[in-house]
Amino acid sequence: MEASQFHRIAKALADPRRFEVFEKIAQASDELCCGTISDCFPVSQATISHHLKELADAGLIEPRSAGQFKLFRARPEVLAGYIEELQRRARLTKSRSQSTKSVPKRRTPGGA
Repeated sequence: MEASQFHRIAKALADPRRFEVFEKIAQASDELCCGTISDCFPVSQATISHHLKELADAGLIEPRSAGQFKLFRARPEVLAGYIEELQRRARLTKSRSQSTKSVPKRRTPGGA
C-alpha cells in the first residue's frame, strides 16, 4: 500500500463520526443510499456527504449512481490492506525499539 493511501485511510478513520458512518456501511448486507445513512445520525445530510466523500477518497467505500440516488458499499479489501500495513509498521516499530535498547549509550566528553 502506498504511503499516501495509508495516510488518507488513517485520517479518514480517525474522525469518530466518520468511523461510525464507515461501520454502518460495512455492516450493511447491501449498498446504502446517502439518505438512509443520514437518517442514522444526528447530523446534517451535508455533514454525512462530507464524511462519505472523505471515505470514498480514502478508497474505503465505493460510490455508485443509480438514477437520482447515490449508493455506497464498503470495500473490505482496502480495509484489510490497511490493517496489514498497520501491522507491518507496528512490527517495524517494535523491532526498531528493541534494537535501540541493545545499543549502549554513548558517553559525552566530560560527562557521566
